[in-house]
Amino acid sequence: MAPTIHVVNGIELAVIEEGTGDAVVFIHGFPELAYSWRYQIPALAGAGYRAIAYDQRGYGDSSKPGTIEAYALADLVADAIGLLDALGIERATLVGHDWGSIVVWTAALMHPDRVERVVSLNVPYRGWCAGFPTIDFIREHLADRFGYVLSFQEPGVTEAAFESDPDAWLHAIFMGIAADKGFMTDDEFAVYRNAFVEGGIFGPLGPYRNIDANAATTEYLANAPITQPTLMITADRDPILPPSLTDGMDRWVPDLTIAGIEQSGHWTQQEQPDRVNTALVEFLRQEAATP
Repeated sequence: MAPTIHVVNGIELAVIEEGTGDAVVFIHGFPELAYSWRYQIPALAGAGYRAIAYDQRGYGDSSKPGTIEAYALADLVADAIGLLDALGIERATLVGHDWGSIVVWTAALMHPDRVERVVSLNVPYRGWCAGFPTIDFIREHLADRFGYVLSFQEPGVTEAAFESDPDAWLHAIFMGIAADKGFMTDDEFAVYRNAFVEGGIFGPLGPYRNIDANAATTEYLANAPITQPTLMITADRDPILPPSLTDGMDRWVPDLTIAGIEQSGHWTQQEQPDRVNTALVEFLRQEAATP
């Protein structure tokens, strides 16, 4: 499906959509694309929803600002809400994975009047919508899990590693945290490879380089509750974000449903699309039926 371009928040976003009904907006993570939701778009459309996905700024056919500051979390959230405006949507369910989940959690807090329901794949909410603590905290306490975040901080270093061998770089990221190394065909891999070779990865790395700034700008939201009905989808074999991180999450998310996906690594909606689609549709229909 060819994307349509919408001017949103001062940039162009490439958007794909299918179906009619209540809007469900899918927001991808790193290093992904709207294409990452290729299994969910038709499934949700077939279930009676208006399914929408877009390339986040810096990705695919969307605009690629040339400054690190342009990838601040506040701008990513403004893109999501601005897209609702551009499409004439008052309220929508937001579904996020990886960095997309961070955008969704933050949008739910900053714009509760626009976010009907929340769905997060893999990334829990524990009273900290910015997703990451500060770089110093990661370096001192979480380097074993998030060492890759530290390696992304110096502009140009990761870009050079990618450019030296794009296939090997992307393959290592995708397969290194997948449960099934064959979850992606060669043709599917080529979609990502071609998009990142053409567009570069400066933009996709931008959110990681705003971690400290994001922590500062969202500090006022610390421990704020998520008031929307929420579906948290976990993956049992995600080495970075294990299901145990959702323990006690209902402290901050009182209206919480947790769906565990088995035999899945980090790329949940691509590794186990049927199970994810079932969980999504069941959640949306259950919430629609709730008085």
